[in-house]
Amino acid sequence: MAWVWTDVFNHPFWALSTLIFGLVLRLHRRGPWDPRACRVQLKGKTAVVTGANTGIGKFIALDFARRGARVILACRSEARGRAALQEIQKLSGNANVHLRLVDTSSLASVRAFAEGVLREEKELHILVNNAGASGLPREITSDGLEVSFATNHVGPFLLTNLLLDLLKRSAPARIVNVSSVNHWRGKVDFSHFKGENLSYGMDSVYNHTKLHNIICTNELARRLQGTGVAANSVHPGVVMTEVMRHYNILIRFLFKLIGIFFFKSSEEGAVSSIYCAVAEETEGITGKYFDSDCSLVLPAPLARDQAVAVKDFEFCERLTSKL
Repeated sequence: MAWVWTDVFNHPFWALSTLIFGLVLRLHRRGPWDPRACRVQLKGKTAVVTGANTGIGKFIALDFARRGARVILACRSEARGRAALQEIQKLSGNANVHLRLVDTSSLASVRAFAEGVLREEKELHILVNNAGASGLPREITSDGLEVSFATNHVGPFLLTNLLLDLLKRSAPARIVNVSSVNHWRGKVDFSHFKGENLSYGMDSVYNHTKLHNIICTNELARRLQGTGVAANSVHPGVVMTEVMRHYNILIRFLFKLIGIFFFKSSEEGAVSSIYCAVAEETEGITGKYFDSDCSLVLPAPLARDQAVAVKDFEFCERLTSKL
């Protein structure tokens, strides 16, 4: 009967039906919270968004700019950052948008960026750690760190801690760390930070880093109680972004082909981060994990283990203090 199934799947009617079904799903794929209906204004507020030159980060920064915030685009590429800067200024009508360069895989770059912010900014009300990458080949950075761990976790961890006093002085303030539902498949093994005992199949390394994001966010929130600074992590959804750019061409092609019908756009993927950063409904909420529909959900059990959180946070503190 194999020929029958092959004939069915090759039939134009089946292909057309699949196309229509996918388009219907896209048209009806809207979350419960719409940023356009949120009237919160950010005039007089300052926000930093990492990875703001493309994808989710660019739409987060655009939303903040439209609300009147002073927005700092923390980007790795000057050329792409400059293009995003001009686009955001034009679309928002807000000239108070600025580009600053940072490479989160380099702790020296993170420190230089933070020093610039502390020197130039009197206040900081929103920090969105959005920059990240998946599928990076095995590499050890000049700091002796596995490159995915440096980019996705250690760099953002250090940046947050360097800006923490400024956030406290500016309270109420919010920290949003972009994680992923993939953290459920992650593991905690501190040897991973140095590139040891890692498997590089598909997105396994990425999954580990996203688990560390949530664990350390929860511990940070616990430490920040009473300061007026909230810290939460979010899953943006399965989004059509450049996060897959390091995979081979076949995987990227399949990802884009399927994504046309079933994945979120970058603009849709930005919603959960914007919700955590500006919505009145999330005021006072801290140490939580939000899914792509802006709902509070429980992360993986390991991400809720306070003993693990303390150990993880202290490990990252010691690591960054030595480098």
